[in-house]
Amino acid sequence: MAKIIKEENKLNLPLKFDAVCKGLVIDKLEWAEAHLLDPVLWATFVNQFRFHTDTKREWRGEYWGKTMRGACMTYEYTKNEELYDILEGTVKDLLTTIEPSGRFSSYPEDRELYGWDVWSRKHTMLGLMHFLEICKDEELSRQVTFALCKITDYIISKVGNEEGKVNINDTSHMLGGINSSSILEAIVRLYKITGEKKYLNFAKEIIAHGGTKNFNIFEAALEGKLYPYQYEVNKACEMMSCFEGILDYYRVTGEEKYKTMAVNFANLVNESDITMIGCAGLQDEYFDNARFKQFDPMYTKNRGETCVTVEWMKLCYQLLLATGDVKYADWLEHSMYNALFGAVNINGNKSPDGQLYPFDSYSPVFNNPRGVSVAGHKDIIRGRFWWGCCVAIGPTGTALPAKAIVSSTIDGLSVNLFVSGEYKTEVNGRPVTLNIETDYPKSSNVKITVSADSAFPIGIRIPAWSKQTKLSVAGVGIDAESGKYVVINRDWKNGDTIELELDMRTKIIRAESIDPNARPEAICHFALKRGPIVLARDSRLEADIMAAADVVDNGGYAELETAEFDIECEQSYNVKCKDGSSFPVVDFASAGQTWEKDKPITVWFKM
Repeated sequence: MAKIIKEENKLNLPLKFDAVCKGLVIDKLEWAEAHLLDPVLWATFVNQFRFHTDTKREWRGEYWGKTMRGACMTYEYTKNEELYDILEGTVKDLLTTIEPSGRFSSYPEDRELYGWDVWSRKHTMLGLMHFLEICKDEELSRQVTFALCKITDYIISKVGNEEGKVNINDTSHMLGGINSSSILEAIVRLYKITGEKKYLNFAKEIIAHGGTKNFNIFEAALEGKLYPYQYEVNKACEMMSCFEGILDYYRVTGEEKYKTMAVNFANLVNESDITMIGCAGLQDEYFDNARFKQFDPMYTKNRGETCVTVEWMKLCYQLLLATGDVKYADWLEHSMYNALFGAVNINGNKSPDGQLYPFDSYSPVFNNPRGVSVAGHKDIIRGRFWWGCCVAIGPTGTALPAKAIVSSTIDGLSVNLFVSGEYKTEVNGRPVTLNIETDYPKSSNVKITVSADSAFPIGIRIPAWSKQTKLSVAGVGIDAESGKYVVINRDWKNGDTIELELDMRTKIIRAESIDPNARPEAICHFALKRGPIVLARDSRLEADIMAAADVVDNGGYAELETAEFDIECEQSYNVKCKDGSSFPVVDFASAGQTWEKDKPITVWFKM
C-alpha cells in the first residue's frame, strides 16, 4: 500500500543522475550545445583578459564566465567529451592570464575595480566553480581552486572597510554598485569550497553595505513593504544575483532571516513584475511593475530580456531546493516554456547586425516582433565575433531544466518537471530508475514507471494551474491537491507505476483581474494559457492580431480546436468566439520565429 504524506516536500540538493531524455527541453539544450563547440570562440573570450580590452569600462569580461557556467551545466547532461575537452582547454588558457599578484581583469590596471570590472570577475569565478563540478583532473582542480583564492585575495586586498581600500559600493560608477555587490554569490561559494573564514567575513561585509550605496535592498526585502521596482536601484539581473548570494549565505550560516529575505524578494518580484510569458523588466531590463504594464499600449517596448528570464529561473531553482515549495517549480517551468524557449533561435535567424545568434535578446509580450536588437553586444575580435550578454547566459537557461527534472529529498526523490526520459540514481545506496513517458506539455498525461526494491518517498508536483488532477499509484487513485507535492511513501517494486492526468484546459486571464486600476485602454485585454503554455497571435497567420475578439467563456476557460497552420510550431489552435468565428493561436515559443520586423506577435488580445 502507498502511504500519502500530506506535508510539503523537503528538497535539499540537486540530484546527480544518469539520464536519457527526449522532447522539447532536450532539443533546446542540444541546440545550445552545438554553439559551445568552437575553440576559437573560447580563445577569443580568454583574450579579453590577456589584452585587457575593456578600456572603456565595459563588460566583455563577463562573456567567458557566463558562457562557461552554461557549458558546464550542459556537459553534466550530455557527457559530450568533445565539449569537455574544449572546456578543459579554455580553463587552462584562462589560468595563464592571472598575474602573479592575483590581478585578473579585462580592464587595464589604471581602470580596474570600477564600472563592470567586479561584475565580470564574479562571472569568471562562477564559471571556474562550475568547472570544478565536472573536472576530472585532480591536479587541475587544485590549480583552479588556488586561482580562485588568488583572484579573490587580490580583490579583498583592494576592496573593504579598512583605510586605503575602496567600499564595495564605490567600485562601480552606476547602479549604486549593485553590479559589484553581486559578487556575494561567488564569495560565499568560495567559502563553501575552501572553508576559509576570511571569505565568509568578506561576504558578511558585502551584505552589511546593503547591496547599493544609498539603499539596503536586503533589509527592504526582509521588511517586505516595497516591491523591488520601488527600490532606489532596481536593475533586475544584478539584484536577483545578489539574492542568490543571500540564499547561499543562509545555507552556510543557517540564519533564517537570510532565507526570508530571498523568499520575500522572489514573491514580491513575481507579484509585481513577472509577465504573462515569465519574463520581467520590460523597459530596459529594470524592474518596472511590468506585471501591470505589460498590456498597456502606452508602453511601446513591452519586451523582456533573456538575461533577466534566466536569472529569474536560476533564483526559482535555488528557492525550490531550499524550501521545497512547489510554486518555484511552477514559476521556473512557466518562464522556461515561454520566455526562454521563445528566445532560442533554433531557426537560425540573423540579428539586425547581420550575425547569427543562438539566442534572441528580447521576448515581445504585447504587439511587437522578435529580433529587434541584441543586448549587451560588443565587438570582441575585429568584427569577426560579436557577442552579447543574452547569448552568453542562454546555455545556462537551456541546461537548468535538465538539472531540475528530478531532485533528491531528505530520504527520497522528487519529480519537479515532466520530461520524457529515463533517470537512474540511488536512494539510500540502492539503485532506482524512473522512466517518465509523456508528450507534455502537448498532452496532459504523464506515466512514471519505478524500478526499485526498497521503501522511500517520491514527491510528485501538482502544478497550481491544474485544478482537476487525476493521480493513481499502481492503479489506485489518490487525491492530488493543486499547488502541492503529493509525496508517496511506498515499498516500491519493479514496474510500479504512477499515472498523472493534468488539467490542460485553456484559462482565460483578463487584464482587469490583474490591475483593476489600470487605464481603460489597458484593461480591455485578455490572455490565454493552456497548462504552462501561453498562446500567442502571430501576424503571419492573420492580418490584424489586435482585432477584438469575444471568446466563448466556459467558467473561465476558452474553447479551442486543434488546427494546422503553414508555419512551424509546437502547438496550434483555433479559438472559438461567441459569434461562431474563431482566430488562430500558436504556442508563444513558436510565434514570430522568422524575425520579420513587420510581423509582430502578442500574448495580450483585445476584448
